[in-house]
Amino acid sequence: MAGLISDYTGGRATTCCAMLILAAPMLFLYNYVGQNGLGTSIAMLIICGALVNGPYALITTAVSADLGTHESLQGNAKALSTVTAIIDGTGSVGAALGPLLAGLISSSGWDNVFYMLISADVLACLLLSRVVFKEIRGWCGCYTRKRGSITIF
Repeated sequence: MAGLISDYTGGRATTCCAMLILAAPMLFLYNYVGQNGLGTSIAMLIICGALVNGPYALITTAVSADLGTHESLQGNAKALSTVTAIIDGTGSVGAALGPLLAGLISSSGWDNVFYMLISADVLACLLLSRVVFKEIRGWCGCYTRKRGSITIF
């Protein structure tokens, strides 16, 4: 679903950010309604999993390919593998630290674990915000160009 939306809109970062923005309240909701029954828990896990895994799949595949084939790299094939390895390695570090933090935080209550996950979503959105604004400006035709010494938006 994330791939289809990003291909249709041309905004990979915007798609990721939108899904992460939706994931934060879903995690909050799951914390409170997830224990109401097995069916509710399964449904919330599917929704939260889709909203978190969609951006992950986009970032590790399409975004890394976009970055690796950027014109500033001048067709360097090694650059694509380097960019992909950096993104994948960073994701692996996050995948290792997340459960470690969850284990440490869970002793103070599971609510705090969910707050940590929500904070991670918000942080990811903040880190993507620069690229999102650039994509939105591109859609609006608000390209930045210089005329003399004045920057026009």
